[in-house]
Amino acid sequence: MSADTEDCLFCKIVAGEVAADVVATTPRSVAFRDIDPQAPVHCLVVPREHHGDVAVLAAADPLLLADLVALADEVAGELADGQYRLIFNSGPRAGQSVFHVHGHVISGKQLGWTPA
Repeated sequence: MSADTEDCLFCKIVAGEVAADVVATTPRSVAFRDIDPQAPVHCLVVPREHHGDVAVLAAADPLLLADLVALADEVAGELADGQYRLIFNSGPRAGQSVFHVHGHVISGKQLGWTPA
């Protein structure tokens, strides 16, 4: 692991060093339940490779970003009714607390709109 990834929680989850409730995988991505769910279905989709945020990932590997979105859709289809919100926080002021790109798959109920 590089200096950027040796302390990364999501890199450790992907490597199997930290336990997580994994719900789906692809060869390039992993989906697991959030430990502090904000909805009946609240999972995180993360790439197996470390990228700091969604813009960095999109620039470096757009196909991997497409894989994350497809996995999010699969998770929502299997765990809810297929309708979902997919949220990527970019930067600490936006709510990003783990600096390994991850999308929040939120579903399982009628969602309101409270962006801030």
